[in-house]
Amino acid sequence: MIEAVIFVVFPICLALAAFTDLFTMTIPNRIPALLLAGFLVVAPFAGLGWAEFGMHLAAGLLVFSVCFALFATNIMGGGDAKLLTAAAVWFGFNQSLFLFLVYVAYLGGVVTIAILMLRARSNTLMAAGLTLPGSLLWAKKIPYGIAIAIGGFLAFPSSPLVISALQRLQ
Repeated sequence: MIEAVIFVVFPICLALAAFTDLFTMTIPNRIPALLLAGFLVVAPFAGLGWAEFGMHLAAGLLVFSVCFALFATNIMGGGDAKLLTAAAVWFGFNQSLFLFLVYVAYLGGVVTIAILMLRARSNTLMAAGLTLPGSLLWAKKIPYGIAIAIGGFLAFPSSPLVISALQRLQ
């Protein structure tokens, strides 16, 4: 049962965050809250000791501190900051967190460039009859939740919770 929660909660929350960010340029607060609550419920049953549990929370606190500074300087949106923080808690302080953050950084650049290219060609795309969400074409924001979700999907197999769940299934 715990394995099912591990393999379902994280990916579904990230997918929902990516889609809502793409279409509305917002990430509902309930998505990061579900991610964090899911971790708090699953972690004790997944075999994490108190020290590991604390390191996962410390990873989230560190990521939150950096994201808060980026939010305060208007570089990152609040929903993105909350989503990145909640996702970081699932990775903990180890190589998988670093891998996750590197994926997010690179993918964030790719998403930003792709959206800026779309916006530069918006008149051509609309004249061709291609329908795209208006938020992509005219908003001043970039839906960074997409990069966070894809980075999370790519790094998720190296997460300590996934590794623990796979070991328990064998």
